Amino acid sequence: MPFQTKYLFTASMDIEPDKEAVFNEVYDKEHVPTLLEVPGVLSIARFKTRELTMIMGGERRTIVVEGEPRYSAMYELESPDVLTSDGWAAAVDQGRWPGEVRPFTKNRRHILRQRI
Repeated sequence: MPFQTKYLFTASMDIEPDKEAVFNEVYDKEHVPTLLEVPGVLSIARFKTRELTMIMGGERRTIVVEGEPRYSAMYELESPDVLTSDGWAAAVDQGRWPGEVRPFTKNRRHILRQRI
């Protein structure tokens, strides 16, 4: 399915190993459904980094990028303004995320991209 909008926001992070199960549970069952209710959030998909092997220039290569976060969530947004809206501000601090998950995340990266 093609992208529906011009804006893609990515939140990437690592999680303390002993908190990985609660991280995934809360992200899937609470955080994503809550953020999907925010006006202007069109879709959310979660990803986990894995080994990359590809052919480039006729050569098979395994590419290792050190320091990249293990988990990423990609959000299709109607506008960058969604990220500063009251709805977003309320949603990111609901449920177990702020107390049981966020304090145990590290290596966080937030990136906003505009389709060209």
